Amino acid sequence: MQHKIEITGLRVFAHHGVFDFERQNGQDFYIDAAVWVDGDKAAFSDDLSHTVHYGDLAKGLVELTKQEPVDLLETLAQRLLDFCLHFGNGIVEQARVTVHKPNAPIPYEFTDVSVTVEAKRND
Repeated sequence: MQHKIEITGLRVFAHHGVFDFERQNGQDFYIDAAVWVDGDKAAFSDDLSHTVHYGDLAKGLVELTKQEPVDLLETLAQRLLDFCLHFGNGIVEQARVTVHKPNAPIPYEFTDVSVTVEAKRND
């Protein structure tokens, strides 16, 4: 049976964006990540090694978001999705990542800007 493990609202201060001031000043990004795994083995064994350690997943997402700045949310979202798909020694079957940029430089009142990417592993 597939189990979904989800982290929502992971806040990361980083320096992504098209404009120089975004790269210099930085801003908060929020990451939502979901991974799907075959959860039967973990559920019946009660063994963390049979599932995704969400603390380690969160740490990896934060570290990766803080690395090399990119212009586009699409690029960052894809980078994080690739990380999720290969996390946990091949245990992840599918992943979805949304990157939120609530302080995007838009001259209008808005709540959020986000990009979502999703994929299944193709092994």
